[in-house]
Amino acid sequence: MKKVLHWDIYEITTKESSIQGVMLRGRIRKYSLENDIALLTENASDVQNAVRFGIFHEENPEQVISFVKSVIVDSKVSLIQENVPNPVLSKMKVNKEERYMI
Repeated sequence: MKKVLHWDIYEITTKESSIQGVMLRGRIRKYSLENDIALLTENASDVQNAVRFGIFHEENPEQVISFVKSVIVDSKVSLIQENVPNPVLSKMKVNKEERYMI
């Protein structure tokens, strides 16, 4: 039996540093692969200069957060949504299932 995966979504923002167009998503992805962490990452399209990543619900994010802060010193990482099935990271309103009919 297959199960839908649930994710916790975190948003990375900064005070001054640019985080889009600097290969941050790729570096986070490579870090997660080298450390055997299931992770999704995407640029936010609904917020300026923000990158989001998702990890499995209830997994500890501290290893990824520490990596992000080591790469982008002025970064802030915030949990923005928990336990989301099959999330879209780029635009959070897409994750509101009541918006759609099939």
